[in-house]
Amino acid sequence: MVKIKDSKYYIQSLFLSILILEISMINEYFTAKKKLYVQSVKGRFRSLKTKLNYIFLTIYSFAPFVRYERGEGISNQAILIDITNSKAFFFFIEIWPQEAYYLAGILIIAAVMLFFITSLFGRIWCGYACFQTVWTDIFVTIEKLFQGDRNSRILLDRKNNFQKYFRKTLTHICWILVSLLTGFLFTCYFNDSLQLINQIFNGNISLKVMGWIFGIAGMTYIMAGFAREHVCTYMCPYARFQSAMFDNNTLIISYDKNRGEPRGKWKQGESFENRGHCIDCKQCLVVCPTGIDIRNGLQMECIACGLCIDACDNIMSKVGLPKGLIKYDTLSNLLEPSQKKEFKILKPRTFYYIAILLIVTSIMLSSLILKAKIEVSINPDRNPLYVKLSDGSIRNGYEIKITNKTYLRQSFRLSVKNHNQLISSSTNLDLNNLEVDAQSEAFFKIFLTVSKNYLNENNAKEMIVEFEIIDNDKSQSYSANSKFIFD
Repeated sequence: MVKIKDSKYYIQSLFLSILILEISMINEYFTAKKKLYVQSVKGRFRSLKTKLNYIFLTIYSFAPFVRYERGEGISNQAILIDITNSKAFFFFIEIWPQEAYYLAGILIIAAVMLFFITSLFGRIWCGYACFQTVWTDIFVTIEKLFQGDRNSRILLDRKNNFQKYFRKTLTHICWILVSLLTGFLFTCYFNDSLQLINQIFNGNISLKVMGWIFGIAGMTYIMAGFAREHVCTYMCPYARFQSAMFDNNTLIISYDKNRGEPRGKWKQGESFENRGHCIDCKQCLVVCPTGIDIRNGLQMECIACGLCIDACDNIMSKVGLPKGLIKYDTLSNLLEPSQKKEFKILKPRTFYYIAILLIVTSIMLSSLILKAKIEVSINPDRNPLYVKLSDGSIRNGYEIKITNKTYLRQSFRLSVKNHNQLISSSTNLDLNNLEVDAQSEAFFKIFLTVSKNYLNENNAKEMIVEFEIIDNDKSQSYSANSKFIFD
């Protein structure tokens, strides 16, 4: 039999063995990664990517400066998230704090659109439109401007001279300037952009705004300058569940193994008989922004940018072979190359996504169109519920809240619609002229009193009171109900 003392050592040894096994299994995730030197490439997808970058950067840079006239005393910035006043503006659309459900609707539409596009074309959002991808492209372009292309950067990093540090310094100065501009433009979406520029030049910018500018600039500098592909590989959750949206008819970047294998080095003049068309030049690898080898199949890190296609097509043209060794294709064509199938946009999943988009968008649009410009709410006092006056009458207090979402100052009059025996009163308040400023909320305190005679004739403990609030300018009426408590 094993002694208790010996069994203790066995258990410790077992736990130690498990710990060593776990460390060896996850060791690769903590191994320092080699710096990725991405080589530039020319081609149709690189050209498309550059054009889209210009479009996205133009929208990001100039959108906060577009004006939309709303009225006096209200910011005329077309796109503005006004956190101070708890409002969001997008041209004619306004979102108030109590309308936060619109934000949920916008997020649902954005998510469904992303899933819809992914189900058809794979991760093209990541490859062409993601903020991380676009800004990394900018930083790599600046790096190339001062340090040269891939081979030049590798050689420069091996040196230890003045030229290296001079070029690196210029690179980082430009990175910092781009990061600061990014942070400034970001804060312009949350502040009036013209006023913010004026505050910066006058030196009276608030510490809070300055903190956001430097905070966003710092994150841009780190993510686009250093993290780069690690954001796509380790930080982005989209890479983890993208495969759930793929099917056999989804366009993915794929390597044609039937045509490319067996691969091998090739010299000028050699025949391609009895061998694959892949000459193992590794150009598809060195141009990949995430550093993967697409010849190993579809991988989580692939952002579907198409740069490996451009690199491979360039090589195929040089060696006199047809393009398309690496291409956008569907899984069904890869599994059954003999039965070439056309890419289908119309499929059951497409209709599901379109139906969801139409439903959510219709609900959002109808809600925006029918949204009331004037909102009225009545809140009775809870402490106390009622007050018994010296003459035996009962008084209830109410807080009237009127929300004016128009761009003009409005005037209202208040009356009780269904009970003539109720006497309304308020301290220093003209109930026939309740004024509410444009784009604001106003609170009014009123009291309703019922006589002792009415109490003697009716034994009810409460009754429903209907308030009527009439717009003095447009003669439109708004009703709201509340309770009058007797006991």
